[in-house]
Amino acid sequence: MAAQRTSFDKLQRDRAKKAKAAAKRDRRLNGPAEMGPDLGAEVEGGEPVVTRYPPNLSHEEILRRIEDIHQRFDAGTMSYDEFEEHKAELFGRLTVD
Repeated sequence: MAAQRTSFDKLQRDRAKKAKAAAKRDRRLNGPAEMGPDLGAEVEGGEPVVTRYPPNLSHEEILRRIEDIHQRFDAGTMSYDEFEEHKAELFGRLTVD
């Protein structure tokens, strides 16, 4: 019995997933294209990319914003998914000297 071939849809999904990962990696290295809180976005692979923070934040400002999202999450004004997205974006901007 011959092996089943991969469908075209699966290939498209795999390509889109790789493109999205590459774009995410690029954003982490080069900073986001848009600035401002919850400003919207360019379309990437059919999904909007939302950037929340300006690219040139100081370490103190990043830490202050991390503290702020922790307080908002603890207060219940932010969902866990939003909290994780914000936290990942901010921690991605911190550099160790």
